Amino acid sequence: MSKLSIMLLILSSCSKSVATLDQPATTSKLSARNNLTAVADSATLLVDVNYESGTKNSDIPNLTTTHATADSAEYVVGSSRTGNYAIAHKVVVGDSSYFSDNHWRSEAATSQLFDDGKYYNGDERRFEASFLLKDWVPYTTAWAANGAIIFQGKQNGGGNPAWYLNVKRNTITFRLPYANIEPKIINDFRTYINQWIDIRIDAKMTTDTTGYYKVYCRMQGEPDYTLKWEINNIATFNQAVTGPNPSGYLKWGLYLPASQPNSTPPEVPTRIIYHDDIKIYRLH
Repeated sequence: MSKLSIMLLILSSCSKSVATLDQPATTSKLSARNNLTAVADSATLLVDVNYESGTKNSDIPNLTTTHATADSAEYVVGSSRTGNYAIAHKVVVGDSSYFSDNHWRSEAATSQLFDDGKYYNGDERRFEASFLLKDWVPYTTAWAANGAIIFQGKQNGGGNPAWYLNVKRNTITFRLPYANIEPKIINDFRTYINQWIDIRIDAKMTTDTTGYYKVYCRMQGEPDYTLKWEINNIATFNQAVTGPNPSGYLKWGLYLPASQPNSTPPEVPTRIIYHDDIKIYRLH
């Protein structure tokens, strides 16, 4: 064998694929999704925030990232629902670098994705997200019982969201603020801390009473989504927000609207949550 052949053989046997944040490994989420429940044929994928770029904006130029100034308020992690990467949001109540937009929060949003990330009166949408409560401190009477909003359908024009997922005590609820409706989606999440949970929300967004919500959940290890709650014949835009053409968008991360430092009973000072595979589909 020639010296050139030997050299080529050595180089070939020693080479390997190295994944970095700038250039993730070629393993894609498409292959990992083969084990997930198939999306109905009538659903068209509009937005897929999967963080496989290893960047905080998932290589989507107009995706809104956190306004909090702390370096650890938002960061990419290698513990993902599918693929290689997910996004982490962190809030430390009492540290001003985690305070933004007048609240203790760190969130991402589709508010600037005008073509696909926003929805309008009459639109039917499917919203999906996976989240993991990282080292979450369970509620006890020693801690303040304030909720944490982790996924929401926000509206332009301010005011309350149309809907949101709320980590409340040791449950996860689906709250409609304007209608004062808040069913439990997960009765007790404590056995699922540090595990991935998948949420799916089918909705028709309307200003009249022809709207609906269907909320599904899938715990880690479960093959299929389970319908947890639904409501029909309801106005699904927040009626307190007025305007000729109301619009909404998604936000995810951590938002602690009632949290205050030095409260009695005391606040859990640090919260961290991971999100992955945020998707918006057009239905029908």
